Amino acid sequence: MALSPNIRGSLLMAVSMAAFTMNDSITKAVSSEMNFGQVMLVRGLFAIGLVAAFAWHQGALRPLRTLMLKPVALRVFGEIGGTISFMAALAHLPLANTSAIFQALPLAITLGAAVIFGEPVGWRRWSAIVAGFIGVLIIVRPGLAGFSQYSLFALVSVAFCALRDLATRRIPAKIPSLFITLLTTVTVTTAGGAILVPLGGWTPPSIGALGLQALAAVLLLIGYQCIITALRSGDISAVAPFRYSALLWAMLLGYLVFGDVPDAMMVLGASIIVLSGLYAFYRERIRHRTLAAESSGFPPDGL
Repeated sequence: MALSPNIRGSLLMAVSMAAFTMNDSITKAVSSEMNFGQVMLVRGLFAIGLVAAFAWHQGALRPLRTLMLKPVALRVFGEIGGTISFMAALAHLPLANTSAIFQALPLAITLGAAVIFGEPVGWRRWSAIVAGFIGVLIIVRPGLAGFSQYSLFALVSVAFCALRDLATRRIPAKIPSLFITLLTTVTVTTAGGAILVPLGGWTPPSIGALGLQALAAVLLLIGYQCIITALRSGDISAVAPFRYSALLWAMLLGYLVFGDVPDAMMVLGASIIVLSGLYAFYRERIRHRTLAAESSGFPPDGL
């Protein structure tokens, strides 16, 4: 039976979130064997080969001077900062906690669009933004016994990724998305090499770790292709909310792989973030605004 465009897009969005969360699980697993600078470098080298070959096949290669365009440079800067801070958080926090904090990204993008682009945001969407960040505070628990300073790295990563997605909206349409992906992959991989020594230097990786890194690169490419196809297949307002399935994958993989059991505060905070995000999507649909819905809405990944 043929699937409707919205159902097909929703399924692809769910698959993309599964692929991204599996990548995060692999990253967290190998971080016990090597520092996250080395993880960025090794995974990036695998990813560069895959993305470059795909970009060449699709005829998406462009001159390197494209990187000098301000929106492209800002996007790359946001991805680098987001990747470094996200890796620092992921290495020390439960997978579900990190993923839950990141569900506030679409709300942060709506806030950024109002502040930077001057887009009108009504009191209902402002209320959703405030509620979402209250949910983040419940998870982070500043000043309480359950607080971890690495939660702040996750929040910093959200800010960098909001910059990334806002800058992406200003990139000229003539520049292929796949080439932007390749530029981002190369620069993030280079950044991983730059911070490798300060973080402790090179550790000879095991064959298993190398295999996992190669798998992570493949998962990232699958995730990107699925989310792009999803957003082009169905209505954004119908497809975008399925990005919250990433939280379910994170809780499941966190339990199965790392034995993490989310506590009541994390579940409460995550529920508030998801509900406020869904309401914000609803308001975006009513007002026919798509900025937050079209944003990537997922953590940085070097692609």
